[in-house]
Amino acid sequence: MSRSFIYRVMPLIRVHIERNRRLLTSATEELSTDKHAAVYMTDNCVRRLKELNTKEESFKGKMLRLSVETGGCSGFQYAFLLDEKKTEDDRIFEKDGVKLVVDDISYDFVKGATVDYVDELIRSGFQVTTNPSAVGGCSCKASFMAK
Repeated sequence: MSRSFIYRVMPLIRVHIERNRRLLTSATEELSTDKHAAVYMTDNCVRRLKELNTKEESFKGKMLRLSVETGGCSGFQYAFLLDEKKTEDDRIFEKDGVKLVVDDISYDFVKGATVDYVDELIRSGFQVTTNPSAVGGCSCKASFMAK
C-alpha cells in the first residue's frame, strides 16, 4: 500500500474511533446509574419521617442522615440522625418529599440498601433491612460485615 492511501484513510479511521469511544463512554455512564446506585426508603420509613416533621416542632425540615461507623459486633455499624445540614460530599435521596442523606464514605458501604422504620416490642427505630454491600451481620441489624 502506498503512503498516500494511508494518509487519506486515517481521518476516516479517527472518526470511527471517536464515535465508538463516545458510544462506549455513554454505555459506561448508563451502567453506573444502575439500580444499586441509590439508597431506598420504604413506605414505613417515609411515613414515620413525615410524622416526625409534622408532630415535633424541633424536627421540622430535618433529613434522615445515615452513616456508617466502625464498631458493633460485626465490624461496622449503622448510625441514624435527624439532621438539617448537608455538606458538599453528601448524597441526597428523596421519596415523597422526605430526604435521606448519606455522606460519600458511608455511601460506598450502603449502595443499594433499603432503610425501613421498624416498630417492635423491644424497640422501634430506623434500620437498614437489606444491604447488598454486606455479607453478614448481627441479628439486631445494627451492625454488618462489609464485602
